[in-house]
Amino acid sequence: MAHHKSTLKRIKTNERDAQRNKQYMSRLKTQIKKMRAVQDKEEGEKLYRETSSYLDKLVNKGLIHRNKAANQKSKFAAVVQKLEK
Repeated sequence: MAHHKSTLKRIKTNERDAQRNKQYMSRLKTQIKKMRAVQDKEEGEKLYRETSSYLDKLVNKGLIHRNKAANQKSKFAAVVQKLEK
């Protein structure tokens, strides 16, 4: 166990941040599953906007790399393009 006050604080903040990051990543996985399961073009476009916005938010927070977000947005855009009305 740590003895320094600053080390104890870092342990607490690391746990808190890890929990928050887990929530963000869990929501991202849910968004991805929804995007893959979409059948309607209008619904797909709405989900695409939400998902791409959320990906940008995660990039700004430093949780995922900007290139990963760009690749995922590109894949989702292709999925939406293939959908029929």
